[in-house]
Amino acid sequence: MNNSAIHSTRVVTPTGVIEASLILADGQILDVLAGRVEREGIPFESFGDKVIMPGVIDAHVHINEPGRTHWEGFVTATKAAAAGGITTMIEMPLNADPVTTTAEALRVKLEAVTGKLHMNVGFYGGVVPGNIDDLDALLRSGVFGIKAFLTHSGIDEFPNVTEADLRKALPILKKHDAKLLVHCELERDVIPGLTRNRDNARSYTNYLASRPAQWETDAIALMIRLSEEYDVRVHIVHVSAAEALPLIRDAKKRSLRITAETCPHYLVFCAEEIPDGATEFKCAPPIRERANNELLWEALKDGTLDFMATDHSPAPPDIKEQQSGDFMKAWGGIAGLQFLLPAFWSGARERGVSLEDVARLLCTNPADFLGLKRKGRIEVGCDADLVVWDPEASFVVREEMVQHRHKLTPYVGRTLRGVVERTMVDRRVVFDGTSFGNAVDPLIWS
Repeated sequence: MNNSAIHSTRVVTPTGVIEASLILADGQILDVLAGRVEREGIPFESFGDKVIMPGVIDAHVHINEPGRTHWEGFVTATKAAAAGGITTMIEMPLNADPVTTTAEALRVKLEAVTGKLHMNVGFYGGVVPGNIDDLDALLRSGVFGIKAFLTHSGIDEFPNVTEADLRKALPILKKHDAKLLVHCELERDVIPGLTRNRDNARSYTNYLASRPAQWETDAIALMIRLSEEYDVRVHIVHVSAAEALPLIRDAKKRSLRITAETCPHYLVFCAEEIPDGATEFKCAPPIRERANNELLWEALKDGTLDFMATDHSPAPPDIKEQQSGDFMKAWGGIAGLQFLLPAFWSGARERGVSLEDVARLLCTNPADFLGLKRKGRIEVGCDADLVVWDPEASFVVREEMVQHRHKLTPYVGRTLRGVVERTMVDRRVVFDGTSFGNAVDPLIWS
């Protein structure tokens, strides 16, 4: 069976962190043996006290291929993800051309990924005004869920839906027991006290005021009502406003089918520290104040927020308005795919978050959300998607180490803790700490 074995004194399992030896064969975990166990004829490698954890799963990524590959592409994106310990990612429908709102558009995207992947990749479809009749075929094509925007997405080909549109779409999702993933901002025409002019276009404070927390809470309240009315699975992506947390808690207490995620940039960065003109920090919803973000940390600990995702949404520097520093014109998206694990861990360790909780929020819960029963945990029979990393080691993010197509990211210059030493997909090494394996033929769900 061409078995191999790896060992560490810190293997993160569903029952806790233990010393264990993992027997790997045919892309799976064949056995989990307590202690250091070397068997004759089985190649053995010990990583000492480095952490062996399930591969990280990023359930929210924008890769932009085909059509906008100059923004990002599957080669650079999956290399960046591998360098960050990610072994599975699910890609959003709106930044490619064509947008993934039909089964035919999904077929075009599947053709575009051939020979370019370093890990498992799956896809979401999208709902926009006018494609309701396409949803049934799109869901049968194998997408992991359907994405909707309640405000302009930034991509004209992917317009936002209204409540009336959703009421047409939700019975179709209910029939398939499919997830609706929602960008929750309901825009208001007038925001009291906000001025829009050239003099303050570089002001982060002004940009933050232009997308207030109430946009988010109004939208989340709407989606909770619709989830209850139609008994559908609704997932709130990239929660940024702490004011929304009581709504989500209450929905869960009432056993509604609501889940929610947040992103590292809402935890690591805070509005008070973002310089004017620093458009690499622009995203929507926006990065909010430190006190707000501490409440997001608490919501991760108590289960209000189910897991972490990057919402990796890169763009060329000119589209990010690096020269002008104009927050109002700049593309809204954070490039952070490579730094999900270390960015999260850097803040988590300071707040007493355990390695078990890291695995839960980055691996197990995303796998459960996606229905990937053989991923996200170290157990017999699970896929050998693994990351080996050093939680004590730190590094400074330098442009030359960034694997994204464009190096513009707010993480550059920041010291992060948690160095990835090996990433394995189906037991194959796709990143060894310095170099990448050949493109693999991973599982693509379709």
